[in-house]
Amino acid sequence: MGRQITSDLAANVWKVLVATGDSVAAGDTLVILESMKMEIPVEAETSGVVTALPVSEGDVLDEGDLIAEIS
Repeated sequence: MGRQITSDLAANVWKVLVATGDSVAAGDTLVILESMKMEIPVEAETSGVVTALPVSEGDVLDEGDLIAEIS
């Protein structure tokens, strides 16, 4: 199991910038969330490969929902 990245707040998925299988570096933006008309980038906390990405543009997330997993 890799590093799980979860939502810190209730928000809409505005834009998905990576796909499963993509290599990412720490600090790369994975998705952009929208909450209360603010854009919130979600960044990779570690380098690796995106092994799970269960969100799509337009999805509504609650606090704690899985955004991505990086191994």
